Amino acid sequence: MAVAILVAAGSGERLGAGRPKAFVALAGRPMIEWSVRALRAAGLEAIVVALPAGHPAPPGCTGVSGGRSRSQSVASALAAAPADDRVVVHDAARPLVPPELFGATLAALADADAATAAARVTDTVKEAGPDGYVVATLDRTRLWAVQTPQAFRREWLERALAAPPDVLAGATDDAMLVERLGGRVRVVESPASNFKVTTPHDLAVAESILC
Repeated sequence: MAVAILVAAGSGERLGAGRPKAFVALAGRPMIEWSVRALRAAGLEAIVVALPAGHPAPPGCTGVSGGRSRSQSVASALAAAPADDRVVVHDAARPLVPPELFGATLAALADADAATAAARVTDTVKEAGPDGYVVATLDRTRLWAVQTPQAFRREWLERALAAPPDVLAGATDDAMLVERLGGRVRVVESPASNFKVTTPHDLAVAESILC
C-alpha cells in the first residue's frame, strides 16, 4: 500500500511534561501508540519512527534517531524505509487521526505529487506589518491550516528533502518543500478531531475524547 513515517522526535517543551511529547501518557498509553494504532488500522504496516535519543520504537516499528529539524528527521526515516512508490508522513502529536484520513491523502496522489490533510480556516485572517498595523485582510475561503498526514510520491519527497540544511531547518511541513520544487500539492479536508497536542489544555481535550 505505502510506507509510513511517524515523526516523534519533538521535545514537547510547551507541554511541560518533562519528557518527549510522543511518550507522554494519553488515556493510559504513550501518545505515540495512538498514531501507530491508526496507521495499522489503515493497513499501513511498514512504519519507521523518528525518535528522541534513548527512546525505543513501538513494537513492530523501525526506529531511527531524529534530526535537528523536523524535515531532517523525516529524511532519516525515509532513508530507512522499505522500497515503495508512496510515503505517508504523520506527526505523533496528532494522536486522534482517523485511519481513513491516511487513505484519503494517498488517494489524492492520483493526480498530485503530494497531498496534505488540512482544515478550512474559519476565522478572519489579517496580515500585519512589523509595526502591528494591518496591511491586508485575506480571503479565508481559499485558506487552509495544514496538518498531517501528508502523502507523497516517493521520488518527489526524496528530491524535496535533498534541499540545503538551511532550507530544511526553515520548513514547517514537508509539502512546502515539494511546492518549492514546483510539485502539485492537494489539500484533503480533515475532521476537527485531528488537532495537534501542544499544550496541557490540548492533552486534556484529547483525554476527554478518548476516555
